[in-house]
Amino acid sequence: MARSAIRFCALHLEPVELPVPEPGPGEVLVRVHAAGVNFFEVLMRADRYAVTPDLPMFPGVEVAGTIERAGTGADPSLLGRRVGVPLFAIGRGSGGYAEFVAVDGGAVVLLPDALSFAAAAALMVQGLSALHLLRRSPAKNKNVLVSAAAGGVGSLLVQLARRDGAKMVIAAASSDEKRGLALSLGADHAVDYTAPGWQEDVKRLTGGLGADIIHETVGGAFSKAALDALAPCVVLAAMGRFGLGAADVEDMLDDNQSIKGFSLLPLLTSQGVREDLAELFELAAAGALTVIDGGRFPLHQAAEAHRAIEGRRAVGKVVLVP
Repeated sequence: MARSAIRFCALHLEPVELPVPEPGPGEVLVRVHAAGVNFFEVLMRADRYAVTPDLPMFPGVEVAGTIERAGTGADPSLLGRRVGVPLFAIGRGSGGYAEFVAVDGGAVVLLPDALSFAAAAALMVQGLSALHLLRRSPAKNKNVLVSAAAGGVGSLLVQLARRDGAKMVIAAASSDEKRGLALSLGADHAVDYTAPGWQEDVKRLTGGLGADIIHETVGGAFSKAALDALAPCVVLAAMGRFGLGAADVEDMLDDNQSIKGFSLLPLLTSQGVREDLAELFELAAAGALTVIDGGRFPLHQAAEAHRAIEGRRAVGKVVLVP
């Protein structure tokens, strides 16, 4: 029996046919109903990521689906269950762009019946990132600015910061549609970070002070511009690369400001991942957390999914489906 899969080959994506994996001892075979597509995979494909993997390789670090077979020693009660599988958190940094994956049965997280497979896939990398960003920089009673507020992480950050008791949530996004989306998710205000002087809008909204916390997920020129929207003695939480020079850092030190770096993987434990995903899944299933569908592409159109993200045509989370 063959399965379809997508692999990187010479920095492009191509569909291939492979044998369906046989679950080993303690493993289960998951039929994939949704696989998340991430921006770092787009960068990796274009050889613009921090690390380019040896090629060919099979991308995909998060999937959701149903368990079809159980290997020796795996829990037989898992057969037929709907599950999410955070491959990135269990030492499997690839392989999700496929019809089937075989994984350790202890690594799957059960899905509530009310949660779609696509939503579950969206809540793994992005959901855990948003959750841990807020844990490291709590929003309670703070003025919080969220960059790329209509994206996968940003849209969840807006909602979780509101739940965390933020005094004010300001969404930064590049289009009227994206800003409107962020406002519908609970942001108090929205600014266009591509417009000159947007930092002054942030200061005006915060009574001249600036934001207490800026969640910086855009990078490049935005990082430097964001300093003008940051209040003294507070935090710029940076996820990924940021465009600050030595002089910018010295200015931050003079204002008692801090840069708080963020990398998800070192913060994860196997038990913590399961508990955190169960919490996120329940919030979404209950309607307390909205997952934005950024587009569903058939598996064989993975290249088009990458183009949608690279061209900034997508909001929320893009997923691959059968």
